[in-house]
Amino acid sequence: MSLRREGKFKRRYKYSFGSFVAFMAVGAALYYIQHLLIFRPSKLKKDFKFEFRHNFEEVFLKSSEKSSLNALYFKSENPKGVILYFHGNAGDLSRWGHISEYFVDLDYNVFVIDYRTYGKSKGKLSEQALYDDAQFSYDYLLKTYSEDQIIIYGRSLGTGIATYLASNNTPKRLLLETPYYSLVDVAQFRFPLFPVRRMLKYKIPTFQYIENVRCPIDIIHGTLDIVVPLSSGKKLYENAPKDSSSMTIVKGGGHNNLVTFEAYQNWINEVLD
Repeated sequence: MSLRREGKFKRRYKYSFGSFVAFMAVGAALYYIQHLLIFRPSKLKKDFKFEFRHNFEEVFLKSSEKSSLNALYFKSENPKGVILYFHGNAGDLSRWGHISEYFVDLDYNVFVIDYRTYGKSKGKLSEQALYDDAQFSYDYLLKTYSEDQIIIYGRSLGTGIATYLASNNTPKRLLLETPYYSLVDVAQFRFPLFPVRRMLKYKIPTFQYIENVRCPIDIIHGTLDIVVPLSSGKKLYENAPKDSSSMTIVKGGGHNNLVTFEAYQNWINEVLD
């Protein structure tokens, strides 16, 4: 081998090895910080005071010996029922309270929790803990409401949790805003070069749960969603029971702005009528 060819080989080897090391480093980082990438929680101090347009009660649920769930309970003057709301990732109830209280204007009470590690909620977070806490919240509402008065609403991250809960109970309705087929499906969309199926600690296979939902299901998704692509929501809809499910597609809708579209207003007024 000539010196020139040997030099080229060494440079290629160094480049390839460096790329491999960088790839492995990024993969390791994704594995160890996936909790932050998926959930992006923020904390609130114990003495933080919530302020909203509507009357509300701050509630703490002792879902297990080592966990505590902070929740907001909004009250309508003449409620048609109650919406159990499972919010998306990022933020806490200081943000999601403003978003979920929207339904009070539609004459519904609203109960929304912060997941473990969010806001004032405490406890170790896991996929099973998300499911257990959802059921605990549902059981809490059953002390006041019958199942035919409870509507489960999931948004983004919360859609998988909401669907799991609906599959194990019989609420009046399940509403899903920007849902995903599974967290694995979303991760593969975001990180196509990595073996995310093996790396991901949180699977949340919404497509499996939706097959067993026995109440009406209404899905809404935007065509320009770059967080959870419309294709993921469509695949999920294909797994839903056809005789009791509907899907509304909002042209030009993104991941966080569906409420600003007339199509969303028409959809929510129809399903909550």
